[in-house]
Amino acid sequence: MSQRQRHRADVRHGESHIGGPRRLRLGARMRAYFFAGILITAPMAFTLYLAWLLLNFVDTTVQGILPERFNPDAYLPFSLPGIGVVIIVLGLILVGWLTAGFVGRLFLRISESVLARIPGVSTIYSATKQILETVLANQSAAFREAVLIEYPRRGIWCIGFITATTSGEVARQVGEDMVNVFLPTTPNPTSGFLLFVPRRDVKVLGMTVESAVKLVMSAGIVSVPDRDSDAEDAAGQVAGPGKDGPYVVEGPKDGQARAGTAAD
Repeated sequence: MSQRQRHRADVRHGESHIGGPRRLRLGARMRAYFFAGILITAPMAFTLYLAWLLLNFVDTTVQGILPERFNPDAYLPFSLPGIGVVIIVLGLILVGWLTAGFVGRLFLRISESVLARIPGVSTIYSATKQILETVLANQSAAFREAVLIEYPRRGIWCIGFITATTSGEVARQVGEDMVNVFLPTTPNPTSGFLLFVPRRDVKVLGMTVESAVKLVMSAGIVSVPDRDSDAEDAAGQVAGPGKDGPYVVEGPKDGQARAGTAAD
């Protein structure tokens, strides 16, 4: 083999060595882009799909009970998505406006008295009305705080939500300061248990209710950052230094803070 042929073979051998890692790096980069695309599009697509299902369900239900002459789709060459939601909102506003007057309040009292005389229906109506009045009230503290409680035994902690302070016969029988805690199930937080827990056994969390619901629905897959820990970490970093003022640095191993001055 001549010197020129050996040189060409060495060049091709070097290109294969160089091209291999490049191809590997390109494949890893494409794989990372692929998973990044899934992380971005999957939650958005799932949310849009659920919104479309809800919108379609409301439209189908409302248009099924709406007379033909009042249905906008009967006069338009195309279907209007969300028309059912608009009709429900306008209907609720109209009902609220009508019940604000004397005739509306009189009709409401008569309707409630009739419902109160029907066995079974009266219980459902009164409970539903009380729940809605409590939740929709501006001064309501229901589901404003996420807490930790030990359930079903000591040493096992669960996330719950304070709904109210225990009152009535339950508080009188127990004889101590208690709170009502709703303990949701995973992954469906709309079902759960009602627990009466002593206030001293409740640990109030700093996370928001929305973050706690995400943690419950994801079965712990979604992690919630600790805001108090982040604030402590920020406070433990260098604060200064001034000209001769104090500063704080974090210890190299044990993380303990050491105070000093800029002159040190």
